Amino acid sequence: MSHVLQRILLATSLAFIAMPASAEPTHLMIRALSEDAKFIGDHSGGVEVTVRDATTHQVLSKGIIQGGTGDTDRIMKSPKARGATLSDAQTAGFDAVIDIARPTLVEVEAHGPMGQPTAAITVRSAMWVIPGQAVIGDGWVLKFAGLLITPNLTRAADGIARLDAKVTMMCGCPISPGGLWDEANYRIEADVLDHGAVVNHVRLHYAGQPSQFTADMPHQTGRDLIVRIVAVQSNALNTGVVELPMR
Repeated sequence: MSHVLQRILLATSLAFIAMPASAEPTHLMIRALSEDAKFIGDHSGGVEVTVRDATTHQVLSKGIIQGGTGDTDRIMKSPKARGATLSDAQTAGFDAVIDIARPTLVEVEAHGPMGQPTAAITVRSAMWVIPGQAVIGDGWVLKFAGLLITPNLTRAADGIARLDAKVTMMCGCPISPGGLWDEANYRIEADVLDHGAVVNHVRLHYAGQPSQFTADMPHQTGRDLIVRIVAVQSNALNTGVVELPMR
């Protein structure tokens, strides 16, 4: 073999080695699961998702988790066998497609539920993703702990204020006596705050309709008062807090 041919072959080999690997589209199914409940989707306004390269912070994909909360029996009633799939074709998710040419440490940031901005939280998770190795099925599931509280304060003619609060799981699942989310496991309380000091405290009781709680309290005016509602689930890691002015 001539020296010229050897140099040509060597140069060709080095050029081939130096060529960057081409990016390969890789699917990541991303879902948000309410703690002790079902998947978060359209019923609660969806969840905003951002997928980044954890090293460079480059945004690889963005989107919204959309769809249904999933099959109640499969998620909440059936024994959870190892490897069993909780989701189905209608279950809320976001199919992120990222182009990566090498194993990449990927970070997912999920913010929601978008339908309840005052209760929305941000959950982050990271994992190594391999080009072409799709994350499918239940996919990449991020767990959301919390309770959604929708308050309403009205003033009656006799000077009594009525405080109503709709309290649900993050997925929007209802709370009721004897239900899957049993009212007996939830404590809903409210404090009236005057510049941070508690001047009144009440316990909200079940109002006869799913997720509806209520209490009466003296209506105080003339001061900059805040009503803080706190909801706690005793048998799971779920809490919720919301504040509103007392006018």
